[in-house]
Amino acid sequence: MLYVDKLLSELTDLTQQHIEEIRSFKQLPQDVLNRKPDAGGWNILECVEHLNRYGDFYIPEIEFRLYNANSRPSAVFKPGVLGNYFAKSILPKERLNKMKTFKSMDPVETSLDCSVLDRSIHQQEQLLQLLEASRKVDLTQVKTSISISKWIKLRLGDTLRVVIYHNQRHIAQALKMIPSNDFGAKGLFTFRKTDYYP
Repeated sequence: MLYVDKLLSELTDLTQQHIEEIRSFKQLPQDVLNRKPDAGGWNILECVEHLNRYGDFYIPEIEFRLYNANSRPSAVFKPGVLGNYFAKSILPKERLNKMKTFKSMDPVETSLDCSVLDRSIHQQEQLLQLLEASRKVDLTQVKTSISISKWIKLRLGDTLRVVIYHNQRHIAQALKMIPSNDFGAKGLFTFRKTDYYP
């Protein structure tokens, strides 16, 4: 059981932090944004584009469920078994646990530019509005579809956790790819000591 005010405040703080971190990427030169890590994997723009593709599904889905909800707000949220599992497994970890990505959500071999960052910032701002609107409904009763199956539904509180923890995971992944010597000033970016997600 989680207290709704505390949960939504934490998710809002995370989302505001994500906006600042994505904005900081806009100060990087294109070659840094497109630089692949030595060990292989996505570059910074690919990490952010991956989030955009999930946002394209979840933001309209959450908005639709919120504005069609017929429930009164509750002070507590009870995570579902599956939703809680997804949220916990998606949280960043110090040693990144690899997860398979659906082909439609994999940005590899896509031509990307800085517009990816602007799109992501816009999505994060939309998420802030949805988090505020979520205070007016019951996060346990309202359910949303998920991107991987039309047959599975998660409680809204779990969906919000999954989406925002997923953002946290990949932004942390992208931040790790910025060497401090790309800029003379080491303090240009806010590096978080946190757990990581693919």
